[in-house]
Amino acid sequence: MKSLGKKPQGARLERIKASPLWVGDQFRNVHPIIPGLRDPNASMPTLREFLCGGERRVPRGPLPSMNPLEAWSKSSASGLRATWLGHSTVLIEIDGVRVLTDPVWGPRASPSRLAGPKRFQPVPISLRALPPIDLVVVSHDHYDHLDYPTIRELAKRNVPFVTSLGVGAHLEAWGVEAKRIVELDWWESHSLPNTGLTVIAAPSQHFSGRGLHGRNTTLWSSLVIRSPRHAVFFSGDTGLTTEYQTIRERLGPFDLVMLEVGAFHPAWGDIHLGPENALKALALLGGGPFLPIHWGTFSLAMHAWDQPAERLLELAPQAGAQLLMPRLGEAVEPAHVQDVEPWWRVVDMSPRKPELDVQEETKLPKAMSWPID
Repeated sequence: MKSLGKKPQGARLERIKASPLWVGDQFRNVHPIIPGLRDPNASMPTLREFLCGGERRVPRGPLPSMNPLEAWSKSSASGLRATWLGHSTVLIEIDGVRVLTDPVWGPRASPSRLAGPKRFQPVPISLRALPPIDLVVVSHDHYDHLDYPTIRELAKRNVPFVTSLGVGAHLEAWGVEAKRIVELDWWESHSLPNTGLTVIAAPSQHFSGRGLHGRNTTLWSSLVIRSPRHAVFFSGDTGLTTEYQTIRERLGPFDLVMLEVGAFHPAWGDIHLGPENALKALALLGGGPFLPIHWGTFSLAMHAWDQPAERLLELAPQAGAQLLMPRLGEAVEPAHVQDVEPWWRVVDMSPRKPELDVQEETKLPKAMSWPID
């Protein structure tokens, strides 16, 4: 199955084995884990619970969204603008350079078109309607961050990719030219020619893999995107780690912080943040306007679809956090933070649409990794 990707080989594999993060036959989380992140009394959810457990796993109807093309046709006043397109996909405009993060337009977070978590919210703009992209960054190789049909389409464009060690094997197998792929170990950087833009791979607390075999043979990273005037932090997927303090000291401060807040579970506390730990991570990073990501698109955990948003709205004032929670497709400038409007609440006022119900899913393909994100 082509969507599973390809294992690193040859010179790519030799570079992987030279990484200080490679231990034995795989990458490992080697930085300190903050105690108490995983509930010792919480057991891993079963496959049935993952597929059918929990209430209000999906919204009753499509979420409010905006077409961003008009906004993108005009320059941002501050030089930094972000458009959340769903889950962890964000178009960042930073001093005239367009950067696309973890692009996922596919219908499922799965290697299969027939099974696996189904998208309940469409992307507010088609992939082909995107303006010219200067750079694509990919944090790690899980299905809800590295999407086969999306990469196949982007491979037709002359756009460079920056990603974590080993992930380039998937990209190359799907048609991206090797010369357009840059793979980074933690703390390594890449400067995009003729732009003044630099991308740095930084620590995260997670894992990788697209099947039952070969888990953790590619690296996972957070990513920092810097221009001469601005700095942006993108978490990818991660648990809370003391390394956020180090990231702040080495690469901060940040004009925009994007942290994952959805798809959390008490048993996943060391590999996912959730709203509470996202706010703690934000504090360790030194604060800054906070755009929550990794929610509002797929049902990947047992909590209600809007729980991350509601919990953040409750906790952010106590933490002194500056929330940016735009509608899908709404281009926002971190320099002009406004009060959050809980736009998502209008959705559950309408009857549920059957085609949005994830309870129709009955099984995952055997090659699906667990958890899938």
